[in-house]
Parts: sequence; structure tokens; C-alpha cells
Amino acid sequence: MAIGVWISLILYFVLMLAIGFYAWRKSTSSSEEYMLGGRNLSPAVAALSAGASDMSGWLLLGLPGALYASGLVEAWIGIGLFVGALVNWIVVAPRLREQTERYDNSLTIPEFLSNRFPSKAFALRTVSAIIIVLFFAVYTASGLVAGGKLFTSAFGGVISAGSFSDYSVGVWVTLGIVLTYTVVGGFLAVSLTDFVQGCIMMLALIIMPLVVLFGSGGGGFDQASQTLAQVDPNFLSWTNGLSVIGFFSAVTWGLGYFGQPHIIVRFMAVRSVSEVPKARNIGMTWMAISLAGAISLGVFGRAYAVRNGLDVGDPETIFIVLANLLFNPLITGFLYAALLAAIMSTISSQLLVSSSSLTEDFYRLFLRKEATEKESVLVGRLSVLLVGIVAAFIASDPNSQVLGLVSHAWAGFGAAFGPLVILSLTWSRMSGSGAVAGLVAGAIAVIVWILLGWNASFLGGPGVYEIIPGFIVSWAAIYLVSLATQTSGEYRAIQSD
Repeated sequence: MAIGVWISLILYFVLMLAIGFYAWRKSTSSSEEYMLGGRNLSPAVAALSAGASDMSGWLLLGLPGALYASGLVEAWIGIGLFVGALVNWIVVAPRLREQTERYDNSLTIPEFLSNRFPSKAFALRTVSAIIIVLFFAVYTASGLVAGGKLFTSAFGGVISAGSFSDYSVGVWVTLGIVLTYTVVGGFLAVSLTDFVQGCIMMLALIIMPLVVLFGSGGGGFDQASQTLAQVDPNFLSWTNGLSVIGFFSAVTWGLGYFGQPHIIVRFMAVRSVSEVPKARNIGMTWMAISLAGAISLGVFGRAYAVRNGLDVGDPETIFIVLANLLFNPLITGFLYAALLAAIMSTISSQLLVSSSSLTEDFYRLFLRKEATEKESVLVGRLSVLLVGIVAAFIASDPNSQVLGLVSHAWAGFGAAFGPLVILSLTWSRMSGSGAVAGLVAGAIAVIVWILLGWNASFLGGPGVYEIIPGFIVSWAAIYLVSLATQTSGEYRAIQSD
């Protein structure tokens, strides 16, 4: 392994740790600081933090890999995500920022729901916290799988130690770096590292497709199009083999945004409601550039591989293969850092949200209601460590697919929390019983759909993405149960100033 690669990676690791210790000195004296950065994020930091924590290794591994293998038709996932993120910024962000502070300064989504629906506070906090920890263990594992794949592809045979494979070392090294700055610096560290990581990811997704397309061996757009036409005449078709069910299964990934705690918690931490539109514009610009880069990488990476006789065994490693092949070691190291940035930004956010729920919605609810701020911060740090270790064991299988793990966790959160968050912020007649019903029904619908295999094949046809039935079932449960319980005096109308 060239020394330049190691220099770039070491500099990246040092920067992440330095940010963690900076945040430790600035913003870890109370639960609000450790879990929400004191609600003082600038629009740029909030926007890129939301984007970087959202995209994960999926952006540089899963999405390019899907396009590499199946063609431009897979881009509908990215389009659906873009639309969903935009609506999320418009509908959820300003309301959540305002209402979480107004409802007793809620620090977590479960706490906000319990304050919004006090008659069902206990059930909402416990059930939502269980769902958060359960699905985030799987979601975090997907990031560690991506880290393991990076180390296997990039450092094969160089870092393995004893009975530990390159993959295992990659999983634990990735986790170790993330745990260090997350445990030490809390939400501010996670958000600041997300900002830096988001910039690195975007630069990588601008540089690599351009080099692949116009650099030596690329041949330009016309040559790439001709090569892909020889591979598959429909490779650049947006609709080849796309059924109605397949289309909706792709674009409805965007529904997941409304229920992702690690993303919407950024809305709660923006400095003020008035700065949300600025954050939205920054975040959506970043997302558009990054998604376009990932899609271009998958498509033109396939053309480059065919033209130059590359054997890419795992399509999800196309970013790593091209980084090794096309760039100076220092740049290769930077590109590896971009992939690690994508992975670590999401893992750290998920660990922190899981930690917040374990601390606020389990420890302080069941064990120590009068816990001091110092004690709560300590428990939060220990919770980060615990969830991270569990996720590492889930990620122990090197054959795990990043996109598959992400899709299940994304659907689980989207169905369980999506309708619940939207309606709790916008519908004054929603009741506590309706909230609990929607939360449970959405999560169960997703799990049952996956267990029955209907996400792979439904009624003899193509599978239906589990977020669709889960979202519909959750929304219907909230609406119907809320209507049935409105006369009981159970609901609490949305507060006004």
C-alpha cells in the first residue's frame, strides 16, 4: 500500500479526532449540549450534517453498485430520495424545530411525542425507543459492513492480523474511530465532522465521475454510451424492465425521510426557525450534486470497466476499484477518506440518537428519574459504546449487502415514525392512542412484509418495497384510532404561541 494513501487517511483520522476533542471542550456539559449541541447549529452545518448522516456508505457503494449492475433505471431511487428530502425540509423541519422546543424543550423524538400526547407518554417513549434502538442496530451494522468492504478491497492482505480478516479489522477500526469522537464530543462533534465529511464526499463525487469519463481510458460521453449500448441496448433507459410496482417501490424510498430520527434531529438543533429555509437550500444543493455524482459513477464506471477489461466481482466496490486504479496515492487516500466519511457520518449520528433514547427514554424514565446532567452525559456515552458493539456483531458477515440492510432499516423507521411525525406536527385532532397505534402498526407491517418475502415477490410478480404497506398501515391506524378516541378527551391540540 502506497505511503501516500496512508498519509491521507491518517490526516483524515486526526482531523476527525481533533474535532471530537474540540466539541468535548465546547458542548458536553449538559444533556441538551451533548444530545443537541445546545440547539445552536448554523444553517450550513445543520444542512450538511443532515445530508451526510443520511447518505452513508450507500451513496458511494450501494447506489453506484446498483446502477453499475442494472443500469439507469436504478436512478429512480435517487430521484425519490431527493423529492422526499425536499418535502421533509419544507413540511417537517420548521415545525419540528419550533414544537420540540415549545413542548418542554424535548431533546429526543420519543420525548417530543410523549410531551405532545401526555395521556400516552409512557407507551410512546418506551415503544419508540425500542424501535429506534432495534432498527438502528441494523442500520449502524450496514455502515460497518461498508467499512469492512472498504478495508477488504483497498487493503487486502495488508492489515489482517492473526485470526482477524481484513473485513473484521475494517469493521472494528471503523467503529473505533467513530466511537472515539462520538463518545467524547457528542452531538456537536458528530455535526461538525458531518459537515467536513459532507464536503469531502461531494468533492469525491465530482472528481471521480469526471476522471472516469474524460481521463485516460474513459473515452468521453459518446464512447461510454456506445460501450454501454453494446453491453445492453437498454442500459441507459429510465424505464427498461420497470413495472408500475417497481417504479413505486423505487420512488417511495423518499417516504422514509419523514421518520428517520438521525436526520430529523438535525432540524431540532438549527439555531432558529428563521434559518431553516437557508439550511434547506444548502442541503438540497449538496444532495443534488452528490446524487448526480453517484449515479454518474455507477453508469460511467460500468463503461470504463468494460472498455478496459476490468473484472469487478462486487458491483458495490466500483468506487474503491477505480480509486485504486486511476489516481495518485495521495488522491486515492482522499477518496478512501470520502468513503469513510460517508460511512462514519451516518454511524455516528445513529449511535448518538440510539444513545439519546437509551438515556432519556430508558435510564431516566425507569431507573434514575432524578439523574444529574453529568450522570446523564456519562450514561449517554456508555450507551453509544453498547449500541456500537452490538452493531459490530450484526455486521460480522462479510457477505452482507449494504443496500439490503439499509433498505430494511430505512423502511422500518419511515413506516413507524413517518406518518406519526407528520400528523403530530400538522393535525391537531390526533390522539395519543392514535400515535401509539400508528407507531406499532407501521413497524409490525414492515417486519411481517419482510418475513413473508413480499418485498422480493408479491402475488407472483415483482416485490413491493416494505415501506409502502408500512406507511399506509401506519397512517390509517393513526387516523382511524384518533377519530375513535377524540370524544374521550384524550388528544391534546397543537399548542400555539
